[in-house]
Amino acid sequence: MDTVTPFLWYDTQALEAAEHYVSVFSSRPGADPDGSRILDVARQGEAGPGEAGPVFMVTFELEGQRLMALNGGSHHTFNESFSLFVRCQTQEEVDHLWDSLTSGGGDESMCGWLKDRYGLSWQIVPSALMELMGDPDPAKAQAVTQAMLQMRKIEIDGLRRAYEAA
Repeated sequence: MDTVTPFLWYDTQALEAAEHYVSVFSSRPGADPDGSRILDVARQGEAGPGEAGPVFMVTFELEGQRLMALNGGSHHTFNESFSLFVRCQTQEEVDHLWDSLTSGGGDESMCGWLKDRYGLSWQIVPSALMELMGDPDPAKAQAVTQAMLQMRKIEIDGLRRAYEAA
């Protein structure tokens, strides 16, 4: 087996979504300039389905993670049972990704979850959350968990305040 690649089903926006994601991740603070890019755009052929010419499938990378996107029609839509998890080192990264992915019609949810304008769910999580929640002191870990449960976008300073107060 070569790799496991997430395969995303869009109505007609596969290329638009892939270009948006590449732009967001390429401009992420500290991003590898070559880590996010469109690798291939396949167009519908004469054999179908559908008319020849429109974009059928897009292969792209986000920070080295390969993904594929299909223009498959409106038969299926995204839901929260599948999300892309992004671990961030700084609040600046969290803010950039959160703001960029919710712009243009995205939707904020709780605990670092959001839906982008295409309906795809993302988890934007600072590494500090995992570190603080993993503290061996159960009171500190619980205080961080309770703080996180009150947040939409996760704020590292708020997590640290809860940790230190416990």
